[in-house]
Amino acid sequence: MNILFSKHQPDATDEFQSIHRRGFDLGWVKVDKQLPMADSAAILACWKQDQAVLLPSMINTLPFQSAIEQSHHLMQQLLETEELLPLFDTEPYLSRLQQLPLLASSAEEHDKQGIEKLYFDAESKEGELIAEGLWCKASWLSFHDDDASLRFRFSFGMEGFEDVAADPLKQQWAGTLCDALFPESAAITNDSSLLPLLTELLEGEPAFVERIVYFNAPNGGAQMHHDVERGHAGVVYAQLTGATFWLALAKPLLIDELILFAADSNNNDAIQAVLPDEKERTALSTLLQDRAALAEYMDEPDHELLEALMDRCPDFNGYLCKRGYGYILQAGDLLLLPQRDLDHCVWHAVTCLGDQPGEALSFALRPKV
Repeated sequence: MNILFSKHQPDATDEFQSIHRRGFDLGWVKVDKQLPMADSAAILACWKQDQAVLLPSMINTLPFQSAIEQSHHLMQQLLETEELLPLFDTEPYLSRLQQLPLLASSAEEHDKQGIEKLYFDAESKEGELIAEGLWCKASWLSFHDDDASLRFRFSFGMEGFEDVAADPLKQQWAGTLCDALFPESAAITNDSSLLPLLTELLEGEPAFVERIVYFNAPNGGAQMHHDVERGHAGVVYAQLTGATFWLALAKPLLIDELILFAADSNNNDAIQAVLPDEKERTALSTLLQDRAALAEYMDEPDHELLEALMDRCPDFNGYLCKRGYGYILQAGDLLLLPQRDLDHCVWHAVTCLGDQPGEALSFALRPKV
């Protein structure tokens, strides 16, 4: 995909869309040329080379319109009430949860982004316990007051502490819970064209684990990050409604581009605009001269010097677009994001395009065991 980028608002007839995330204006983009779907050999090569892969119009969302509409209604209700339990403790959800009884909820007061977490067990049709400690957690995507983006995450056990990849059975049932609450998940998990492709990439039948259902809202999205987790090969992201703009490239390439961008004196004013403190600019310059230190700094929870460039600098957005790392996803499009390990994973940033929230699915991938 070729993306045209403008730092400033173009003529109204140019059909550019604003990249506005968490209060920062990051430029304007539009598709210059939509490339055709690559063949499976090219997709496999990109996957093995840690490259993001766009699969345009890969899935058909029409069979799931009723479920998608229901989910949008759910999103709107949650925004109004900020209470999840009453929404799922009614039809059409109760009928789908017969083997997944809803046991309890917690307000997640320890998590400033958390709204509510619901707990479930998985039972056989005879009522025997199969998997316990499953949960669905609703959260805000950011702390920004004008960002109404939500996510529904599905997993089990102790969040942030448990090695979830070590229990494929519970991962499978957490996925089944996602299917029950968001049946449009089948747009990915049951797609007859996608499944053979993923089987080839993973060298085995795919398991869709650690699932997230997103509602990216205007002024929202995700800052540059990776999704590495032990036992997972990558992520498949599907745009069901709305549109999103992405920057996505492997960590070694991102390091290269940060160094090259900062080395160009033409970008000095852009860097100073996001890092006005001279000491911080000097610290960034020193960091960019040591590739190993830079790679290690990227993996720290607080990497503010790089966030200034990656998440708040329109010129760096435009630079990455010109280098071919920009993508625009419309309804039906998929993006594959290899996440081989911390050294090679695809880092990515996401921004909602347009003035309406859109629904998307983001499922981690691993071969079934």
